[in-house]
Amino acid sequence: MDNFTFKSPTKIIFGKGTEDLVGEEVKQYSSKILFHYGGGSIKRTGLYDKVVNSLKKAGVEFIELPGAQPNPRLSLVREGIKICRENGINFILAVGGGSAIDSAKAIAVGVPYQGDVWDFYAGKAVPQEALPVGVILTLAATGSEASKSSVITNEDGWYKRGLNVDIIRPQFAIMNPELTFTLPPYQTSCGVADIMAHIMERYFTNTRDVELTDRLCEATLKTVIHNAPIVLKDPQNYAARAEIMWAGTIAHNDLLSTGRIGDWSSHAIEHELSAIYDIAHGAGLAIVFPAWMKYVYKHDINRFAQFANRVWGVDVNFENVEETALEGIKRLEDFFRSIGLPVRLSEVNITPERFEEMADKATNKGQKTIGQFVPLKREDVLSILNLAK
Repeated sequence: MDNFTFKSPTKIIFGKGTEDLVGEEVKQYSSKILFHYGGGSIKRTGLYDKVVNSLKKAGVEFIELPGAQPNPRLSLVREGIKICRENGINFILAVGGGSAIDSAKAIAVGVPYQGDVWDFYAGKAVPQEALPVGVILTLAATGSEASKSSVITNEDGWYKRGLNVDIIRPQFAIMNPELTFTLPPYQTSCGVADIMAHIMERYFTNTRDVELTDRLCEATLKTVIHNAPIVLKDPQNYAARAEIMWAGTIAHNDLLSTGRIGDWSSHAIEHELSAIYDIAHGAGLAIVFPAWMKYVYKHDINRFAQFANRVWGVDVNFENVEETALEGIKRLEDFFRSIGLPVRLSEVNITPERFEEMADKATNKGQKTIGQFVPLKREDVLSILNLAK
């Protein structure tokens, strides 16, 4: 186990009706805020009215910034920065899924910065300060409600890049599983794949003697795998929705990272897919992750066999451990199919014409490698994309 420092300061307010508490939570930080959300879903479900009423009751003034969309855009972030500066806003409330939250985090670091906020995502600068952010979560997926991560898409060249700094962890996250009852099945499934990918990026590590976090990863994966079919069959099953929502937070608040180094190359490859083709991040991960596994499993067959055995219940064939490892990958793929997700690029109409471009972007035209479990060069990325086609 490696040395580590763990800090997860986000206050979690979990359970039925907790969205009604947002006004009193926000009031502790500011009486004038930016209220950032996506499209019309929070208005259709009545959540918008609940938030507005709670803010007004607490005496909190707000300016709205709707329009956050999957693969959140840099242009909207810049608009939010401008609004905050012009109106003296010093707190951001994000209501929605990971897109609204990631966008809010980007606005938060952009407001006090004198340069272009994209500098942080391009690796040209590191933010030293940020406005505080609060969250009402409506989609279990990205774990952004308690993470130090934000991912933004730059429309100029369609680059999708991430920022990872502790100062952007939200101050609080209000999490009512009832707010996920109305999600379309496909969106629920994409969220499940995203959660599982966050766990697997951490699980496949070269760090030894990490039994506790191995077991935590496996338990969280098994919980999601068990409950996903339940919520797809019964969307208003509170217990199952709650398990998945809490798993999504645990998957990405860095608890499962303690003492180990994860991989993250599958995310890097998928970011190129969703930046160019604007597909759902979870769907892209359902395609890329099994292909990555097929490409790298021989690096540590025993870890893949352990994954097969402990997560999927595959009996270990000690005379042919490779067979066990491959069966685990197959069961992951079969699971993604069973919850309605694509597992091949052809299923989302992505053809090889832009594979070279994606490999170039992922590796800075071959000048860098991605991933830690097996560092991948440009040609490796191309091979994985071809395995996924």
